[in-house]
Amino acid sequence: MKIATREIVREIDRLTIQKYGIPGLILMENAGRATADVLLDNFAYAQKVAIFAGGGNNGGDGFVIARHLISEGLDVDTYIVSDPKKYKGDALINYKALKNLGGNIVELKDNLRKYKQADVIVDAIFGTGLDREVTGFYKKVIDFINTQGVPTIAVDIPSGLDSNSGYPLGTAVLADITVTFVLPKLGISIYPGVEFAGEIYVADITTPKFLEDEIPYELLTSESVDGILAPRYEDTNKGTYGHLFILAGSPGKSGAAALAALGAQKSGTGLVTVGVPKSLNPIMEQKTTEAMTEPLPETDLETFGPASLQRAMKIAGEKKTAIAIGPGISTTNETREFLYEIIRNSELPMVIDADALTLVADNPEILMEAKAPIVLTPHPGEMSRLAKISTVEVQANRINVALDFSTKFNVYIVLKGARTVISTPDGEVFINTTGNPGMASGGMGDILTGIIGGFIAQQMDPVEACKLGVFVHGLAGDLVAEQNGEAGIIASDVANSLPNAIREIPKMDNHIITRIR
Repeated sequence: MKIATREIVREIDRLTIQKYGIPGLILMENAGRATADVLLDNFAYAQKVAIFAGGGNNGGDGFVIARHLISEGLDVDTYIVSDPKKYKGDALINYKALKNLGGNIVELKDNLRKYKQADVIVDAIFGTGLDREVTGFYKKVIDFINTQGVPTIAVDIPSGLDSNSGYPLGTAVLADITVTFVLPKLGISIYPGVEFAGEIYVADITTPKFLEDEIPYELLTSESVDGILAPRYEDTNKGTYGHLFILAGSPGKSGAAALAALGAQKSGTGLVTVGVPKSLNPIMEQKTTEAMTEPLPETDLETFGPASLQRAMKIAGEKKTAIAIGPGISTTNETREFLYEIIRNSELPMVIDADALTLVADNPEILMEAKAPIVLTPHPGEMSRLAKISTVEVQANRINVALDFSTKFNVYIVLKGARTVISTPDGEVFINTTGNPGMASGGMGDILTGIIGGFIAQQMDPVEACKLGVFVHGLAGDLVAEQNGEAGIIASDVANSLPNAIREIPKMDNHIITRIR
């Protein structure tokens, strides 16, 4: 499902009204009616509803909601947060309509003591256009709503939330449900905005669908990834499903190599070969059963180095279909030389993770010398090293940080974390919706490296491999958490759940967004 910035949704509204002749009054009516329907469906017990209406079109939506709820027999108080003399256009028309129908409209005039306890609150104060800090009486109203202890429905976006960044502008309504219009907004698709939005409903208010075609932002749901993985036919063999070459491991970090192999195997890769420094090979042969191992010449520190290169390149050329490199390989100078030569010379698509990301951060321009597509899978700390900014700056602007790096260095970025961000060299962004806090444990990234590398090895386009990889990785974690709880989930639990997660995708409802018409 596509998602929109404030600028995109503003342009969709403008074109809908000005170019295609659909009046704003109709859009407002559809938005208000859809929100009223959600309230009635979710809170059938509600007899009294309080609507807080701001001074713009969001307030106009609130007036439409009030009118529809009154027609259903509910007792509705509509509280005007701003000066009603400022209403204009469609909002003014709906204000007058509600007033003419005898709706109970209360001008707060800085006095919250006029509020009467309600069963449900509707937040129609600010819309997506808000880009300044909330202060004064508006802040008092939002904070007041948050203390009432009754369900709150936000209209389009929780008031006070930045619709692009997802950060509260001083304060923001903590909604139980957000009914958003046309498309989900970027700010309620990423953290921290996700925590303010609650359950999200998307209402079709009859803007032309083709206006969404060129939007570069997408929320990954089961709909987005269903069908990416091709069905298996009877007349196939292990060679049909690719051969991933994993370069991983160093003393004390052999587990990272084994987990990457397990992730690849459990996601359906036909063959996996794990190349390790030769001193680790006896350990790897014990840790891996189905995967093959390959001992490579090593340095005095028992790590990859220039001496490893010739053998590694020879193996890569023996019918391998993708490379995954980095888990546990160490960050020595000799390993850096080895990695850079692999990047320069390999003609296979490649996933780079973990220690290899730290080495790439020393000279990210090396990525531009690659002959084949490259996927980087950093966590925020690794992204901070790559982008030469702090982790705090990465987390405050995850989408743009990932996107800027992708387009500059012609790579795919999988920026891990809650709502993992995928960015592409062409400027597309995908935000994942699966996963849970139980997955915050060691080795999860190694599993993901194996999954994405395995999907690419199966001849999947890199962007499709990233999309399906992060979605199914998170879904596998969700299935484990559903069965066992979040505490104590380990990486191998998630890997072992991957076949079930892949099988589950076609059966899933759109688990994160509810569409309404």
